[in-house]
Amino acid sequence: MTTPIRLLLITLFATLCGVSTAQEPVRIAFMDPLSGGFASIGNSGLKQLQFAADYFYNSKNGILGGRKIEIVPLDNKQSPTDTQIQFRRAVSEGIQIIFQGNSSAVANTLNATISRHNSRNPGQEVLQINYSAVDPILTEAECSFWHFRFDAHAIMKLNILTDFIAKDTAIKSVYIIGQDYSFGHVVADNAVRLLQEKRPDISIAGTEFHPIGQVKDFTPYVTKIVASGADAVITGNYGADMVSLAKSIIDSGLDLPIYTFYAAYDGITATLGADGKNKIRLIHNEVSNPIPTEERKAFIRAFKAVNPDNDVTQPRIINALQMLVTAIEKSQSTDPYDIALALEDMRFTNLSGEEIWMRGTDHQVFQSLNISVHTDEGIEFDADNSGFGLFTEYSVPAAETIVESSCQMDRPSR
Repeated sequence: MTTPIRLLLITLFATLCGVSTAQEPVRIAFMDPLSGGFASIGNSGLKQLQFAADYFYNSKNGILGGRKIEIVPLDNKQSPTDTQIQFRRAVSEGIQIIFQGNSSAVANTLNATISRHNSRNPGQEVLQINYSAVDPILTEAECSFWHFRFDAHAIMKLNILTDFIAKDTAIKSVYIIGQDYSFGHVVADNAVRLLQEKRPDISIAGTEFHPIGQVKDFTPYVTKIVASGADAVITGNYGADMVSLAKSIIDSGLDLPIYTFYAAYDGITATLGADGKNKIRLIHNEVSNPIPTEERKAFIRAFKAVNPDNDVTQPRIINALQMLVTAIEKSQSTDPYDIALALEDMRFTNLSGEEIWMRGTDHQVFQSLNISVHTDEGIEFDADNSGFGLFTEYSVPAAETIVESSCQMDRPSR
Protein backbone atom coordinates (compact mmCIF):
# COMPACT_ATOMS: atom_id res chain seq x y z
CA MET A 1 0.00 0.00 0.00
CA THR A 2 1.43 3.35 -0.99
CA THR A 3 1.98 6.06 1.61
CA PRO A 4 -0.70 8.46 0.20
CA ILE A 5 -3.34 5.73 0.26
CA ARG A 6 -2.29 4.69 3.79
CA LEU A 7 -2.61 8.28 4.98
CA LEU A 8 -5.99 8.64 3.30
CA LEU A 9 -7.30 5.52 5.03
CA ILE A 10 -5.96 6.67 8.42
CA THR A 11 -7.63 10.06 7.95
CA LEU A 12 -10.92 8.45 6.89
CA PHE A 13 -10.86 6.07 9.88
CA ALA A 14 -10.15 8.92 12.31
CA THR A 15 -12.98 10.97 10.82
CA LEU A 16 -15.44 8.11 11.10
CA CYS A 17 -14.42 7.46 14.71
CA GLY A 18 -14.89 11.14 15.49
CA VAL A 19 -18.38 11.15 13.99
CA SER A 20 -19.27 8.00 15.92
CA THR A 21 -18.05 9.51 19.22
CA ALA A 22 -19.85 12.79 18.59
CA GLN A 23 -23.14 10.93 18.18
CA GLU A 24 -22.86 8.90 21.40
CA PRO A 25 -25.51 10.07 23.88
CA VAL A 26 -24.62 11.97 27.01
CA ARG A 27 -25.89 9.60 29.69
CA ILE A 28 -27.34 11.02 32.90
CA ALA A 29 -28.55 8.81 35.74
CA PHE A 30 -31.75 9.61 37.62
CA MET A 31 -31.43 7.88 40.99
CA ASP A 32 -34.52 8.06 43.18
CA PRO A 33 -37.30 5.77 44.51
CA LEU A 34 -39.08 4.26 41.52
CA SER A 35 -40.78 1.55 43.59
CA GLY A 36 -42.10 1.38 47.13
CA GLY A 37 -43.92 3.94 49.25
CA PHE A 38 -42.28 7.01 47.70
CA ALA A 39 -42.35 5.80 44.09
CA SER A 40 -44.87 8.45 43.03
CA ILE A 41 -42.36 11.22 43.77
CA GLY A 42 -39.49 9.45 42.04
CA ASN A 43 -41.45 8.55 38.92
CA SER A 44 -42.88 12.06 38.71
CA GLY A 45 -39.38 13.56 38.84
CA LEU A 46 -38.13 11.07 36.25
CA LYS A 47 -40.88 12.04 33.81
CA GLN A 48 -40.06 15.72 34.25
CA LEU A 49 -36.35 15.20 33.62
CA GLN A 50 -36.96 12.97 30.59
CA PHE A 51 -39.46 15.41 29.12
CA ALA A 52 -37.15 18.42 29.65
CA ALA A 53 -34.28 16.59 27.94
CA ASP A 54 -36.48 15.87 24.93
CA TYR A 55 -38.25 19.24 24.87
CA PHE A 56 -35.15 21.43 25.00
CA TYR A 57 -32.47 19.29 23.38
CA ASN A 58 -33.28 15.87 21.88
CA SER A 59 -36.09 17.21 19.69
CA LYS A 60 -33.66 19.77 18.27
CA ASN A 61 -29.96 19.46 17.60
CA GLY A 62 -28.97 17.77 20.84
CA ILE A 63 -25.93 19.10 22.66
CA LEU A 64 -22.22 19.34 21.82
CA GLY A 65 -22.90 19.35 18.09
CA GLY A 66 -25.51 16.63 17.86
CA ARG A 67 -25.33 14.34 20.90
CA LYS A 68 -28.63 13.31 22.49
CA ILE A 69 -29.24 13.19 26.23
CA GLU A 70 -30.13 9.75 27.58
CA ILE A 71 -31.75 9.58 31.02
CA VAL A 72 -30.95 6.30 32.80
CA PRO A 73 -33.44 5.43 35.61
CA LEU A 74 -31.88 3.86 38.73
CA ASP A 75 -34.26 2.73 41.48
CA ASN A 76 -32.67 3.23 44.89
CA LYS A 77 -35.97 2.58 46.74
CA GLN A 78 -35.01 5.62 48.86
CA SER A 79 -32.56 3.37 50.68
CA PRO A 80 -28.93 4.30 51.46
CA THR A 81 -27.93 0.67 50.87
CA ASP A 82 -29.67 0.48 47.48
CA THR A 83 -28.19 3.88 46.63
CA GLN A 84 -24.69 2.44 46.96
CA ILE A 85 -25.68 -0.56 44.83
CA GLN A 86 -27.12 1.69 42.11
CA PHE A 87 -24.09 3.97 42.30
CA ARG A 88 -21.82 1.00 41.53
CA ARG A 89 -24.07 0.15 38.60
CA ALA A 90 -23.80 3.72 37.28
CA VAL A 91 -20.01 3.63 37.56
CA SER A 92 -19.82 0.22 35.84
CA GLU A 93 -21.80 1.70 32.93
CA GLY A 94 -19.53 4.73 32.68
CA ILE A 95 -22.17 7.23 33.85
CA GLN A 96 -20.58 10.29 35.45
CA ILE A 97 -23.59 12.56 36.17
CA ILE A 98 -26.27 11.58 38.71
CA PHE A 99 -29.51 13.46 39.45
CA GLN A 100 -30.89 12.68 42.92
CA GLY A 101 -33.30 14.45 45.27
CA ASN A 102 -35.10 12.20 47.75
CA SER A 103 -34.20 12.13 50.59
CA SER A 104 -31.49 14.01 52.52
CA ALA A 105 -30.39 10.75 54.17
CA VAL A 106 -29.88 9.25 50.72
CA ALA A 107 -28.23 12.43 49.42
CA ASN A 108 -25.75 12.37 52.31
CA THR A 109 -24.92 8.73 51.55
CA LEU A 110 -24.47 9.48 47.86
CA ASN A 111 -22.32 12.54 48.63
CA ALA A 112 -19.98 10.50 50.84
CA THR A 113 -19.86 7.62 48.34
CA ILE A 114 -19.04 9.93 45.43
CA SER A 115 -16.35 11.74 47.43
CA ARG A 116 -14.61 8.43 48.24
CA HIS A 117 -14.93 7.16 44.69
CA ASN A 118 -13.61 10.37 43.13
CA SER A 119 -10.58 10.56 45.42
CA ARG A 120 -9.66 6.97 44.55
CA ASN A 121 -10.39 7.13 40.82
CA PRO A 122 -8.95 10.29 39.26
CA GLY A 123 -10.21 10.76 35.73
CA GLN A 124 -13.38 8.75 36.45
CA GLU A 125 -15.12 11.25 38.73
CA VAL A 126 -18.89 11.45 39.20
CA LEU A 127 -20.96 14.63 39.61
CA GLN A 128 -23.96 14.81 41.99
CA ILE A 129 -26.84 17.02 40.87
CA ASN A 130 -29.02 17.43 43.96
CA TYR A 131 -32.39 18.85 42.99
CA SER A 132 -34.32 18.41 46.23
CA ALA A 133 -32.40 17.12 49.29
CA VAL A 134 -32.32 20.11 51.62
CA ASP A 135 -30.33 19.10 54.71
CA PRO A 136 -28.04 22.15 55.19
CA ILE A 137 -25.05 19.91 55.95
CA LEU A 138 -24.67 19.14 52.22
CA THR A 139 -23.49 22.69 51.54
CA GLU A 140 -22.07 23.24 55.02
CA ALA A 141 -19.85 20.76 56.91
CA GLU A 142 -20.12 18.06 54.22
CA CYS A 143 -19.89 20.33 51.18
CA SER A 144 -18.12 18.83 48.19
CA PHE A 145 -16.68 20.08 44.93
CA TRP A 146 -18.64 17.27 43.23
CA HIS A 147 -22.03 18.18 44.72
CA PHE A 148 -24.38 20.95 43.51
CA ARG A 149 -27.71 21.77 45.18
CA PHE A 150 -30.49 23.31 43.04
CA ASP A 151 -32.98 23.81 45.87
CA ALA A 152 -32.90 26.16 48.85
CA HIS A 153 -31.84 24.30 51.96
CA ALA A 154 -34.14 23.82 54.95
CA ILE A 155 -32.88 26.76 57.03
CA MET A 156 -33.18 29.15 54.08
CA LYS A 157 -36.79 28.06 53.65
CA LEU A 158 -37.51 28.22 57.38
CA ASN A 159 -36.14 31.77 57.52
CA ILE A 160 -38.88 32.85 55.11
CA LEU A 161 -41.59 30.58 56.52
CA THR A 162 -41.08 31.78 60.10
CA ASP A 163 -41.09 35.41 58.92
CA PHE A 164 -44.50 34.71 57.41
CA ILE A 165 -45.80 32.94 60.52
CA ALA A 166 -44.49 35.70 62.78
CA LYS A 167 -46.66 38.25 60.95
CA ASP A 168 -49.83 36.42 62.05
CA THR A 169 -50.52 37.76 65.53
CA ALA A 170 -53.31 35.23 66.01
CA ILE A 171 -50.76 32.43 66.22
CA LYS A 172 -49.68 31.89 69.82
CA SER A 173 -48.61 28.24 69.75
CA VAL A 174 -47.23 25.87 67.11
CA TYR A 175 -47.07 22.07 66.87
CA ILE A 176 -44.20 20.54 64.85
CA ILE A 177 -44.45 17.07 63.33
CA GLY A 178 -41.93 15.44 61.02
CA GLN A 179 -40.22 12.32 59.79
CA ASP A 180 -37.59 10.88 62.12
CA TYR A 181 -34.43 11.49 60.13
CA SER A 182 -31.98 14.31 59.48
CA PHE A 183 -34.30 16.62 57.53
CA GLY A 184 -37.18 16.21 59.97
CA HIS A 185 -34.93 17.13 62.88
CA VAL A 186 -33.40 20.09 61.03
CA VAL A 187 -36.91 21.46 60.40
CA ALA A 188 -37.97 21.01 64.04
CA ASP A 189 -34.80 22.38 65.65
CA ASN A 190 -34.58 25.44 63.44
CA ALA A 191 -38.31 26.19 63.46
CA VAL A 192 -38.12 26.37 67.26
CA ARG A 193 -34.99 28.52 67.18
CA LEU A 194 -36.26 30.97 64.56
CA LEU A 195 -39.71 31.36 66.11
CA GLN A 196 -38.13 32.08 69.49
CA GLU A 197 -35.98 34.77 67.86
CA LYS A 198 -38.82 36.39 65.90
CA ARG A 199 -41.83 35.78 68.15
CA PRO A 200 -40.74 34.77 71.66
CA ASP A 201 -44.40 34.86 72.69
CA ILE A 202 -45.15 31.83 70.48
CA SER A 203 -44.98 28.60 72.48
CA ILE A 204 -44.15 25.17 71.06
CA ALA A 205 -47.22 23.04 71.81
CA GLY A 206 -45.41 19.84 70.85
CA THR A 207 -42.67 18.29 68.75
CA GLU A 208 -43.31 14.87 67.26
CA PHE A 209 -41.21 12.55 65.08
CA HIS A 210 -42.46 9.42 63.37
CA PRO A 211 -40.77 6.64 61.35
CA ILE A 212 -40.37 7.63 57.72
CA GLY A 213 -42.63 5.78 55.28
CA GLN A 214 -44.08 3.41 57.90
CA VAL A 215 -47.13 5.15 59.37
CA LYS A 216 -50.35 4.35 57.50
CA ASP A 217 -52.77 6.10 59.85
CA PHE A 218 -51.75 9.39 61.45
CA THR A 219 -54.89 9.64 63.59
CA PRO A 220 -52.99 9.11 66.89
CA TYR A 221 -50.59 11.92 65.95
CA VAL A 222 -53.38 14.25 64.90
CA THR A 223 -55.20 13.50 68.16
CA LYS A 224 -52.14 14.83 70.01
CA ILE A 225 -52.15 17.96 67.86
CA VAL A 226 -55.82 18.58 68.66
CA ALA A 227 -55.25 17.97 72.36
CA SER A 228 -52.29 20.39 72.42
CA GLY A 229 -54.50 23.33 71.49
CA ALA A 230 -51.95 24.52 68.92
CA ASP A 231 -52.87 27.43 66.67
CA ALA A 232 -50.76 26.15 63.74
CA VAL A 233 -48.77 23.15 62.52
CA ILE A 234 -45.37 22.98 60.81
CA THR A 235 -44.39 19.80 58.96
CA GLY A 236 -41.65 18.76 56.58
CA ASN A 237 -43.47 15.55 55.60
CA TYR A 238 -43.53 14.55 51.94
CA GLY A 239 -44.76 11.76 49.70
CA ALA A 240 -46.90 9.02 51.24
CA ASP A 241 -46.32 10.45 54.71
CA MET A 242 -47.75 13.83 53.67
CA VAL A 243 -50.75 12.19 51.98
CA SER A 244 -51.54 10.14 55.10
CA LEU A 245 -51.01 13.07 57.46
CA ALA A 246 -53.24 15.30 55.32
CA LYS A 247 -55.97 12.66 55.23
CA SER A 248 -55.92 12.26 59.02
CA ILE A 249 -56.03 16.02 59.54
CA ILE A 250 -59.03 16.34 57.23
CA ASP A 251 -60.84 13.41 58.85
CA SER A 252 -60.33 14.93 62.28
CA GLY A 253 -61.93 18.22 61.27
CA LEU A 254 -58.85 20.10 62.49
CA ASP A 255 -59.26 23.73 61.44
CA LEU A 256 -55.94 25.56 61.70
CA PRO A 257 -53.18 26.73 59.34
CA ILE A 258 -50.65 24.07 58.33
CA TYR A 259 -47.25 25.25 57.06
CA THR A 260 -45.44 22.74 54.89
CA PHE A 261 -42.55 22.05 52.54
CA TYR A 262 -44.08 19.44 50.22
CA ALA A 263 -47.88 19.36 50.66
CA ALA A 264 -48.85 19.47 46.99
CA TYR A 265 -49.06 17.29 43.87
CA ASP A 266 -48.54 13.52 43.52
CA GLY A 267 -51.93 12.80 45.10
CA ILE A 268 -51.59 15.21 48.02
CA THR A 269 -53.57 18.05 46.42
CA ALA A 270 -56.37 15.71 45.39
CA THR A 271 -56.46 14.27 48.93
CA LEU A 272 -56.72 17.74 50.48
CA GLY A 273 -59.37 18.94 48.01
CA ALA A 274 -61.92 21.41 49.32
CA ASP A 275 -61.16 20.48 52.95
CA GLY A 276 -57.65 21.89 52.64
CA LYS A 277 -58.67 25.18 51.02
CA ASN A 278 -56.90 28.17 52.56
CA LYS A 279 -55.47 25.94 55.33
CA ILE A 280 -52.34 24.52 53.70
CA ARG A 281 -49.42 26.79 52.87
CA LEU A 282 -46.26 25.68 51.14
CA ILE A 283 -42.76 27.21 51.07
CA HIS A 284 -41.07 26.61 47.71
CA ASN A 285 -38.92 27.88 44.83
CA GLU A 286 -40.56 29.31 41.72
CA VAL A 287 -43.79 31.29 41.70
CA SER A 288 -46.88 29.10 41.33
CA ASN A 289 -50.14 30.51 39.97
CA PRO A 290 -50.17 32.95 38.36
CA ILE A 291 -47.36 31.61 36.16
CA PRO A 292 -45.18 34.65 35.31
CA THR A 293 -44.10 33.92 31.71
CA GLU A 294 -45.59 32.51 28.51
CA GLU A 295 -42.45 30.41 28.06
CA ARG A 296 -43.07 28.52 31.28
CA LYS A 297 -46.78 28.17 30.50
CA ALA A 298 -45.92 26.64 27.12
CA PHE A 299 -43.60 24.14 28.80
CA ILE A 300 -46.28 23.11 31.30
CA ARG A 301 -48.91 22.67 28.55
CA ALA A 302 -46.51 20.60 26.45
CA PHE A 303 -45.66 18.40 29.44
CA LYS A 304 -49.33 17.86 30.27
CA ALA A 305 -50.09 16.93 26.68
CA VAL A 306 -47.62 14.04 26.98
CA ASN A 307 -48.22 13.27 30.67
CA PRO A 308 -51.90 14.08 31.35
CA ASP A 309 -51.88 12.39 34.78
CA ASN A 310 -48.76 14.18 36.02
CA ASP A 311 -47.73 17.76 36.76
CA VAL A 312 -44.58 19.87 36.58
CA THR A 313 -44.10 19.57 40.31
CA GLN A 314 -40.43 20.47 40.54
CA PRO A 315 -39.27 23.27 38.23
CA ARG A 316 -35.87 23.01 39.90
CA ILE A 317 -35.31 19.76 37.96
CA ILE A 318 -35.66 21.74 34.73
CA ASN A 319 -33.40 24.49 36.10
CA ALA A 320 -30.76 21.91 37.04
CA LEU A 321 -30.80 20.28 33.61
CA GLN A 322 -30.63 23.59 31.74
CA MET A 323 -27.77 24.86 33.89
CA LEU A 324 -25.95 21.55 33.55
CA VAL A 325 -26.23 21.67 29.76
CA THR A 326 -25.13 25.32 29.75
CA ALA A 327 -22.01 24.25 31.69
CA ILE A 328 -21.39 21.35 29.28
CA GLU A 329 -21.66 23.63 26.27
CA LYS A 330 -19.51 26.32 27.87
CA SER A 331 -16.75 23.86 28.73
CA GLN A 332 -17.28 21.76 25.58
CA SER A 333 -16.81 18.76 27.83
CA THR A 334 -18.73 16.05 29.69
CA ASP A 335 -15.94 15.65 32.22
CA PRO A 336 -17.37 16.29 35.72
CA TYR A 337 -14.39 18.45 36.70
CA ASP A 338 -14.84 20.75 33.70
CA ILE A 339 -18.62 20.90 34.25
CA ALA A 340 -18.18 21.75 37.92
CA LEU A 341 -15.88 24.66 37.12
CA ALA A 342 -18.39 25.98 34.58
CA LEU A 343 -21.29 25.67 37.04
CA GLU A 344 -19.54 27.60 39.78
CA ASP A 345 -20.95 31.12 40.14
CA MET A 346 -23.15 30.61 37.07
CA ARG A 347 -26.04 33.03 36.72
CA PHE A 348 -28.89 31.63 34.67
CA THR A 349 -32.32 32.95 33.69
CA ASN A 350 -34.95 30.25 34.13
CA LEU A 351 -38.35 29.70 32.48
CA SER A 352 -39.95 32.08 34.97
CA GLY A 353 -37.66 34.88 33.79
CA GLU A 354 -35.78 34.85 37.11
CA GLU A 355 -32.02 34.91 37.47
CA ILE A 356 -30.61 31.98 39.50
CA TRP A 357 -27.15 32.11 41.07
CA MET A 358 -25.08 29.00 41.88
CA ARG A 359 -22.66 30.19 44.55
CA GLY A 360 -19.17 28.89 43.88
CA THR A 361 -17.96 28.66 47.46
CA ASP A 362 -20.45 25.98 48.55
CA HIS A 363 -22.41 25.03 45.40
CA GLN A 364 -25.71 26.27 46.84
CA VAL A 365 -28.25 27.81 44.46
CA PHE A 366 -30.08 31.04 45.26
CA GLN A 367 -33.39 32.16 43.79
CA SER A 368 -36.65 33.60 45.08
CA LEU A 369 -38.60 31.79 47.77
CA ASN A 370 -42.39 31.83 47.80
CA ILE A 371 -45.30 30.85 50.00
CA SER A 372 -48.41 29.57 48.26
CA VAL A 373 -51.82 28.57 49.53
CA HIS A 374 -53.87 25.51 48.56
CA THR A 375 -56.97 26.87 46.83
CA ASP A 376 -59.22 26.70 43.77
CA GLU A 377 -59.24 30.47 43.24
CA GLY A 378 -56.96 32.05 40.62
CA ILE A 379 -55.67 28.64 39.52
CA GLU A 380 -54.75 28.36 35.84
CA PHE A 381 -52.64 25.22 36.30
CA ASP A 382 -54.10 22.90 38.92
CA ALA A 383 -52.56 19.82 40.53
CA ASP A 384 -53.64 16.18 40.27
CA ASN A 385 -56.34 17.31 37.78
CA SER A 386 -58.29 18.25 40.91
CA GLY A 387 -59.27 21.85 40.21
CA PHE A 388 -57.14 22.86 43.21
CA GLY A 389 -53.60 24.12 43.13
CA LEU A 390 -51.10 26.57 44.61
CA PHE A 391 -51.61 30.32 44.48
CA THR A 392 -48.55 32.37 45.43
CA GLU A 393 -49.34 35.02 48.02
CA TYR A 394 -45.90 35.89 49.43
CA SER A 395 -42.58 36.19 47.57
CA VAL A 396 -39.04 37.02 48.69
CA PRO A 397 -36.42 37.87 46.02
CA ALA A 398 -33.24 35.82 45.74
CA ALA A 399 -31.03 38.56 47.20
CA GLU A 400 -32.96 38.37 50.47
CA THR A 401 -32.59 34.59 50.80
CA ILE A 402 -28.77 34.52 50.80
CA VAL A 403 -27.23 33.08 53.96
CA GLU A 404 -23.62 32.57 54.98
CA SER A 405 -22.00 29.15 54.71
CA SER A 406 -19.42 27.38 56.85
CA CYS A 407 -18.28 25.28 53.88
CA GLN A 408 -14.53 24.65 53.71
CA MET A 409 -14.39 22.93 50.34
CA ASP A 410 -11.52 20.66 49.34
CA ARG A 411 -10.89 21.50 45.72
CA PRO A 412 -9.21 18.89 43.49
CA SER A 413 -6.32 19.96 41.32
CA ARG A 414 -5.78 18.89 37.75
